[in-house]
Amino acid sequence: MGYDLVVRDAVLPDGQRADIAVDDGDVAAIDADADADTELDADGGLVAAGFLDCHVHLDKAYIASDLPVNETGTLAEAIANIHDRKREYTVADVRERAERAIAAHVRNGCTRLRTHVDVDTIGDLTPLRGVLAARENWADVVDVQIVAFPQEGIRRDPGTADLLADAMAAGADVVGGMPDNERTDADTRAHIDTILDLAAEFDAPVDAHVDETDDPSARSLEYLAAETLDRGFEDVTAGHTCALAAYDDPHAARVVDLAAEAGLKFVTNPTTNLLLQGRHDGHPKRRGLTRVDDLRDAGLTVAAGQDCIRDGFYPYGRASMQETAFLTAHAAHFQTRAERRAVWRMITDAAADVMGLDYGLSAGLPATLNVFPPTVDSPTAALREGRAPRYVLHEGEVVAETEVRSEIVA
Repeated sequence: MGYDLVVRDAVLPDGQRADIAVDDGDVAAIDADADADTELDADGGLVAAGFLDCHVHLDKAYIASDLPVNETGTLAEAIANIHDRKREYTVADVRERAERAIAAHVRNGCTRLRTHVDVDTIGDLTPLRGVLAARENWADVVDVQIVAFPQEGIRRDPGTADLLADAMAAGADVVGGMPDNERTDADTRAHIDTILDLAAEFDAPVDAHVDETDDPSARSLEYLAAETLDRGFEDVTAGHTCALAAYDDPHAARVVDLAAEAGLKFVTNPTTNLLLQGRHDGHPKRRGLTRVDDLRDAGLTVAAGQDCIRDGFYPYGRASMQETAFLTAHAAHFQTRAERRAVWRMITDAAADVMGLDYGLSAGLPATLNVFPPTVDSPTAALREGRAPRYVLHEGEVVAETEVRSEIVA
């Protein structure tokens, strides 16, 4: 039988060596002995289902050089510094930077993204329109989910609730939130009530920034979990949840149990939070990540996202999910074989779960694959070396290719 494409001599993540046949955009067969119009030689390199970035900010990407220096290094100053730049946004400006970030993701083997896009009275819907335009321009290469994100708060930024509804009607896919950026606990709860009401109205998932703070008194996560249970929501994601790491162990255990009962999903963002959180601690300093181990032990989905790319929060960022996983492994003490498999899942299977996507490398699923150089023959080797894939496939089409040079390996 002839196929559209066959990847020859692939090493799968489980170590199996096989050929992978692709037809009509999907994986047709594994270990197939067949002809194809196009053949790619993996030459013994790892071939795995592509990476996903389930938490990124495309609208803010690459604005770092336009901003004042964040003298305190805090989240609050980063938000304030962005205000003036956001007022200057144009649709074309946002689209160009978002497309630049999308292209960087693709080169690094990631063609499925969930981006949080600011919706507020400062930028109005300009950031959304710019990212919508970028998504349309790249629709043949990437799948992009858009989260309508009220970073400036809802109660403290009157008019934002209406803008969020406008954003969902205009093409956003997910309702976002940032309840900790309100003035009082009552306003924080009202923020959560508003986004859940909106999600019910539009029959949409929820993906909120929750308690991105070192403050052990922050309680957004607890309320979000309780309301998720009471309202019967089934697709709610909590990003960051840094305060969970600041709780004392007994209270943290109660909140984790509540989150497990509610079936919340979690995304940790190690690059940004390692930099921003714990900055003003004495020694020992906190690492800033949520309780990745406790959440995983409770059976909860925990993924990892790039978060920021050269913006007011994070001056680095290479749109690399391998780098994101690499840093997660260090910050969360992932070292054993099982832990290395777990951190790989945080940028693959777990991220797909957050995004609600069918995912994997098996017949019938989309042929969205990364073909790594021969020196990369396992997921651990991929994280260790940080090499870009030799070929990036999205739904059966080669969308990026990296030249492989001969090299001496010690």
